[in-house]
Amino acid sequence: MRILTLLTLLLAVSTADAQQQSVKPGINSSYDKADIEQSVRRFEGEGREIFQHREAIVEACNLKPGMAVADVGAGTGLFTRLIAKEVGPEGRVFAVDITEKFIQHIDKTCKEQGIKNVESVICSDKSTKLPPKSVDLIFTSDTYHHFEFPQKTLRSLRRALRPGGQLIVIDFKLKKGADGEWVRSHVRAGKTTVIEEVTAAGFKLLDEPELMNGQYFLRFEKRK
Repeated sequence: MRILTLLTLLLAVSTADAQQQSVKPGINSSYDKADIEQSVRRFEGEGREIFQHREAIVEACNLKPGMAVADVGAGTGLFTRLIAKEVGPEGRVFAVDITEKFIQHIDKTCKEQGIKNVESVICSDKSTKLPPKSVDLIFTSDTYHHFEFPQKTLRSLRRALRPGGQLIVIDFKLKKGADGEWVRSHVRAGKTTVIEEVTAAGFKLLDEPELMNGQYFLRFEKRK
């Protein structure tokens, strides 16, 4: 009995230690000195696949007026602003990012465009800082591979969702080729691993609309 108890304790400690360790140390450090103009050209340029398909992506989110949505890893705010227009003045959008410069840029562009239903949130590497049961949908684009502590972040995402809330994950497919080499060196986990991690965190996969060639779109629902 003592041996069994000891093994259980050791397993719990090992699991806790694993969750404390970053899966991709330094993945977000370069953004601390981000140049906003350069970032806008990079994130909102025609050469980026999600920019080319931005309208189809927003349509696939099935947004409704009055919804509360979190854009986690909002970057320069491309999807934050698009989502804000879809949910309307009665809706609410949380623009969540770990980089203060990006949040300041989103605040500035929303003010310039007269968008008043966006609230910015500076998150940490372990938590979105969103209130419990505050949103109907969480949108993440090119962000999952930036989660240094995916277990903790996923718990934070699930906690922020209302019952039956949805999580959308858009990220890169791991494939061979010129572009694939950069992706493979930058992206920690492929689609199969992402699905396994997200479902283990209390979500179920609903569907996978085929929208892009180099990236996937996964829709999950928070399990009870």
